Amino acid sequence: MTTATPPHTSGPRSPKGLGFEALPALMSLMTGDEKHDAAATSTLDALWVLYDRVLRVRPDRPDDPDRDRFLLSKGHGPMAYYAVLAARGFFPADWLPGFGSHDSPLGHHPDRTLVPGVEIGSGSLGHGLPLAVGTALGLRARKPAGPRVWVLVGDAELDEGSNHEAIDFAGAAGLDGLHTLVIDNSSASHPPPGGIASRFTAAGWSALTVDGRDHEALYAAYTRPHPGRPHAVVARVEPKHA
Repeated sequence: MTTATPPHTSGPRSPKGLGFEALPALMSLMTGDEKHDAAATSTLDALWVLYDRVLRVRPDRPDDPDRDRFLLSKGHGPMAYYAVLAARGFFPADWLPGFGSHDSPLGHHPDRTLVPGVEIGSGSLGHGLPLAVGTALGLRARKPAGPRVWVLVGDAELDEGSNHEAIDFAGAAGLDGLHTLVIDNSSASHPPPGGIASRFTAAGWSALTVDGRDHEALYAAYTRPHPGRPHAVVARVEPKHA
């Protein structure tokens, strides 16, 4: 797998001008116990391409009603998420060293009431995709061609039954404003026999599997047209215990 810094030809840049190359240094500022390093680093490239080139979000207007919504369901090990938000200017980088401390807004799971740009408070795995379905339904009712919804889940998280109900409902409802990003680091106990993408396509979704470290492949998958259907991108990265 290769990691390539993407050209910054679309999407707003961070006011500080921080690029992908700054993320490892930002992540290194977060120390302490319960870091879940593998969970964090598995999401780094996929998150960066989303925030740098795809999501219509602005750090100076984090509550803009017309913003895209990004929901981090895979909330344990959020250091990559925090690093990306800091790089994009949602909060100052000097928050990062306090990660996980009792007086820091940056907890071991993101808190939407404390961290600018965070849409949901995560916790028990399996609830992010159902929340994304409800969010997409609400936004479609308000403005059919309005904001898009993205949710990031882990492959092991798809073992939860709540996700399968959400996948089936979204496909049947034709929720084309809904996008699911699955980080596949081979940690699922019960992976679908035909691969993760096949689970989504069986329910009527558009779905692609790509190298989760290849920025251009991620961008192409994120922006693939999928009229009338929700869209899933399975980003394969190195196995968790490799």
